[in-house]
Amino acid sequence: MGAEAEARAFYGDLLGLREREVPPKLDPARLIWFRVGEPDLELHLMLVERPAPGGGHFCLAVDDVEALRRRLDEAGVATSDATEIVGRPRFFCRDPFDNLVELTTIGA
Repeated sequence: MGAEAEARAFYGDLLGLREREVPPKLDPARLIWFRVGEPDLELHLMLVERPAPGGGHFCLAVDDVEALRRRLDEAGVATSDATEIVGRPRFFCRDPFDNLVELTTIGA
């Protein structure tokens, strides 16, 4: 599976983000954009031949963190527990490009 298909399968199919069109004048062969929230939060994936940066991560707040974790586990995506934050269940996984992703439910 190519990088584009892996990105769409992970972020679109597994995490449920909605893909949007890449704006004019930008190369859609090198970018994939997803809507992350409302009104205008987006995740931009650049399809480049560089290793993933280490250390940092981003966090996505979801409605049902446990259901999403089950879906990722069933799809063969490794998940790991995070240090507890009271009232905020969360876990980590890595996307197909080795980026660290935190998934949480805020206000649970």
